Amino acid sequence: MTETRALLVDAFTDEPCAGNAAGVVPDADDLTDDQMQAIAAELGASETAFVRESEDADRRIRYFTPTTEIDLCGHATIASHAHLFADGAIDAGEHTLETNAGTLDVEIADDGTVWMTQNAPEIREVDVSYERVAEATGTDVAALRGASDDLPLAVADTGLPFLVAPITYLSDLGDADPDFDAVEALADEVGAAGVYAFSFDALDGDATIHGRAWVPGAGIDEDPVTGTASGAAGAYLWHFDAFGGDMAAEMVFEQGHFVDRPGRVRVRAADGGAPAVGGTAVETFDGTLRVPKREDDEILEG
Repeated sequence: MTETRALLVDAFTDEPCAGNAAGVVPDADDLTDDQMQAIAAELGASETAFVRESEDADRRIRYFTPTTEIDLCGHATIASHAHLFADGAIDAGEHTLETNAGTLDVEIADDGTVWMTQNAPEIREVDVSYERVAEATGTDVAALRGASDDLPLAVADTGLPFLVAPITYLSDLGDADPDFDAVEALADEVGAAGVYAFSFDALDGDATIHGRAWVPGAGIDEDPVTGTASGAAGAYLWHFDAFGGDMAAEMVFEQGHFVDRPGRVRVRAADGGAPAVGGTAVETFDGTLRVPKREDDEILEG
């Protein structure tokens, strides 16, 4: 049997058992695709980051949900780099990261805050009705229409595409009751990984928006606090001039409260270029997994 170190790290929070839990495997060079997928399923986090060597960057990460590999994950990037910094494996400063979505810049502050710069944004409006989105997400169509004067339904992509849907009030967002099969079908139709709905009606006075993300096509019904979607939403807000030319250099997006995993994402997107998302992380589990060999079909033992 092969053994590997594996952790659970809560990203976008300073408190354990809050924010968004990511699996982190800090030494994954010798693991096969099947082994990485099995480990991600065993850990059960929405995404697990497998840290590997890279010929083109300081390191490479591959990201697996419990059911599939995805190109990029913001909170798992924050979590993995926060762990590597806390573990003394890397220093504060600027780093490069190879992902399936391209090579990205990561910066680690002296206090352990991790910033990930995403890809340059691609924003496109979509020909889909508010009724269709309301039916899939279990929201009131009037709440979607009421927020739509200057902010249309659009897909925003900064490494992972999301259908961004503004909603008028926080209560409408909280009352959402998605049909996950319908959300997956809707996302597929518009070429997105999932749906990110948000309201300017946030809980905390210093928060810019409150968001919720549904990504059932990747095996994640609701992602508690989503870095990739936050970067995409920040780029969306800039693209559609949501603040009349007065967009803050740094914003705070809150998420996760409706699934009892509250967290905060810091977002920089005011120049219209590649957005950056930042946050801290807390380790909650550090252990060893026994991994079956390639030809061994036994179940992982934690």
